[in-house]
Amino acid sequence: MSHVVERLLRTVRAVLCAAFSTRRVQSSRRDLLDRCLLWNERHLRHALREYERFYNQHRAHQALAQAAPLRPVPGPIADPERIIGLNIRRRDRLGGVLHEYSHAA
Repeated sequence: MSHVVERLLRTVRAVLCAAFSTRRVQSSRRDLLDRCLLWNERHLRHALREYERFYNQHRAHQALAQAAPLRPVPGPIADPERIIGLNIRRRDRLGGVLHEYSHAA
């Protein structure tokens, strides 16, 4: 009986894994691969590494309350003085295909 349960659990995990991997592939295609021209395999690998870094450290995820998987959401700015003087910096990655925004110090 345990063999049947183990096989069923393996099947369920495979289905869940397929859903996550499909979502990840769709995101990378839409956000990266549809927007740039890749010259060779080395260029593709570089672009995918940069996208992975961007995806895990900077891109906002709705399921995580607009946080990135490896970065918590910063606290809200309630002081009007700080809001008026807020300076945002944009860093372009992969020739401007990806944009990272941060508060300037």
